[in-house]
Order: sequence, then structure tokens, then C-alpha cells
Amino acid sequence: MRLLHTSDWHLGRSFHRVNLLPAQEAFVDHLVATVRAERVDAVLVAGDVYDRAVPPLAAVELFDDALHRLAGLGVPTVMISGNHDSPRRLGVGARLMERAGVHLRTTPGGSATPVVLTDRHGDVAVYGLPYLEPALVRDELGATRADHASVLEAAADLVRADLATRSAGTRSVALAHAFVTGGVPCDSERDITVGGVAAVPAEVFAGLDYVALGHLHGCQRITERVRYSGSPLAYSFSEAAQRKSMWLVDLGPRGEIAAERVDCPVPRPLARVRGTLEELLADPSLERHEDAWVEATLIDPYRPEEPMARLTARFPHLLALSFDPQGAEDDPLTSYAQRLRGRSDQQIAEDFVAHVRGTVPDERERAVLNEAFDAVRTRAVADEAVAP
Repeated sequence: MRLLHTSDWHLGRSFHRVNLLPAQEAFVDHLVATVRAERVDAVLVAGDVYDRAVPPLAAVELFDDALHRLAGLGVPTVMISGNHDSPRRLGVGARLMERAGVHLRTTPGGSATPVVLTDRHGDVAVYGLPYLEPALVRDELGATRADHASVLEAAADLVRADLATRSAGTRSVALAHAFVTGGVPCDSERDITVGGVAAVPAEVFAGLDYVALGHLHGCQRITERVRYSGSPLAYSFSEAAQRKSMWLVDLGPRGEIAAERVDCPVPRPLARVRGTLEELLADPSLERHEDAWVEATLIDPYRPEEPMARLTARFPHLLALSFDPQGAEDDPLTSYAQRLRGRSDQQIAEDFVAHVRGTVPDERERAVLNEAFDAVRTRAVADEAVAP
């Protein structure tokens, strides 16, 4: 059985000030063309279909167009909600869509109810594990703790229990939206840390033939059977070196896996350039970036005059400009963003306590901060789910 694994469409998202809807439309065209050309048997979409819980109308229309076109090809689509999606909104009409071959899994209770597909070798049970917010789903799943590993383990146990009731030789596929240990993150993913821990071990999915992951935006292989497709488009300059693609997976009669990458269309390349203003304006090796979306970092000891206007004359698609002065006295205003880059909310709060009080927080105080951040994030997720 041939599967096309994609995720993290983030319909409705922009890139700095650039509207990405035309690029997302081009991706949908490419997706449909790939399904047709490669004779795909099923499409797997592993969450973050939209960029936010209440997406703009244009994003909803594009989603609707994608589903209609896939259904028109007669190819089943299995889709889960991610941490950016509103499960209730994405799941509206799920029972009706199922008649057209579009299978939405947006609630924990649906995790162990597979979409059963059949080829000449027998059945393939496809399970959809949507993004599981630990504090909200722990009791429903019977998890031992309110953390990502525990709730995913509980959901996977339900999947394995259902699989055990099926005929011998039934192959298994699962979709999940999570941060799995060994994955490489980037700047454009929303933090899902709970209790200071975000990652779950790949062993959670033991016994499944293929696991189609979403959440991380870089295409990557955790194990031979556990993979991220990554996002079809770049959503931050930290993805400048990433090759955007989908996984085309052939699932053999005994669960063997053969996978290859199918490249996605690139609306415009990304480039990160660094140097003094005069170097960036004069360096001939940077000619290849003149048509790219550019992030420039200036290292002049002092800020030059009108740097944005002067750089834009050479790089008309310059989108981001930052300063990292070399050889000058430390400028707290200039370096503030750099000091925060890559640090979690928890780490920033701990640094603030240490700065104000003069001593770092102890274990008990760190635990209090942890609980506070977890409570705020859980409340935000719960509010999104019931927002009008």
C-alpha cells in the first residue's frame, strides 16, 4: 500500500509580512498532482492543518478545496488535529466527510477507532492520535501522569489493544502530533513543554508498522518506522537549510517499509547573511541571494544610517534585519533579543528571579514556576476549544 505522509500545513500563516496563501495553494496543487502521478492509496496529514484555532476564511476555503480534490480522486485521507488546530472546529462535519473518504480524528476517544484500508495483501488499520494536551485528556485516557509521554503511551496502548483483536497479518499505521526524542526542532514551532519536558520516546509507538509524525517542521527520520514529514513550506529563517518534502511510503505485505522523499515547491529561497553593511552591499558571493527572502545580521560596531533602505536596494526581498555589533561596548537593547533566543519561558522566568533577587530559584520555586506555566498554557488550550 502506498501512503503519502504530510503535516504542518499551517494554512493561513504568513512569513514575516509576506502572505503565503498563494504558496500554500501551489502546495495543494502539488499534493493532488503527486497523489495522481504516484498512484497513492491514502494520504496521511499529521496535524497543524491550520495555523491557529480560528483560521481566516481564505485558509478555510483552501482546506475545503484540498479535501474536495482529494475526495474527487477517490483516495482516502486520514487527518488529525495538531496543537495549532481547534479540535472541535476541525472535527465539524467529520461523520459526513467520512462518507467521501475523508477521515478526521480530533478527539482522544477516536484514537483506537482505525480507518481500515484494504489491498491485495489484506487489511491496513490506520489510527489517528491527535495532539493530546496532557492535563485535559489524562483522565479520559487513563494515563498515570499528566505529561506527554504518559498520555501518548495510554493512547498507544489503546491502539495496540484494538490491533490485537484484528485478524492476523493486519498491518498498522498511526498518525501522531508530538515532539519525539531525537527530533530536531526549529524556531517556528509552538512550545508544547509540560512540566519542563516536551519530548516522548519513540518506544511509545512500539509494535506499529509505520508512524506518521507531525509537529516538527524539518523532514526527518527518528527510526525506520517513525518519521516526520515536516512542513511543506518554511515558516522561519531557521528553516533556511531545510529541504521541504513529503514522505512517499510503500508498506509491504508483512509491514516492510520503503520510503522516499517527494520535494515540495519552493515559492522563494531563504537566505541568512551576516557582516558589516558595506560587506553585505559589496560582496559578490551574495549575488545568488538577491532574489531570495533575506534575513540580514549587521555586525558594525555602531548602527549605520538607513541600513534597511540601503540593503533593500540590493536585496529587494529583505524581510528581517537584526544587529550584533562586534567590538563595541555591550548594548543591552541590542543584545536583549539574542539573550532570549532559544530560551524557554521557564528559563526566562528563572533568569528574572535570579536578576531581581540575586540568587537562582531552588527546586521548590522552579516547580512552582513550572506549574504556573503549565496551568496558563492548559487554560489557553481549553479556552481555544470553546471560543465562539
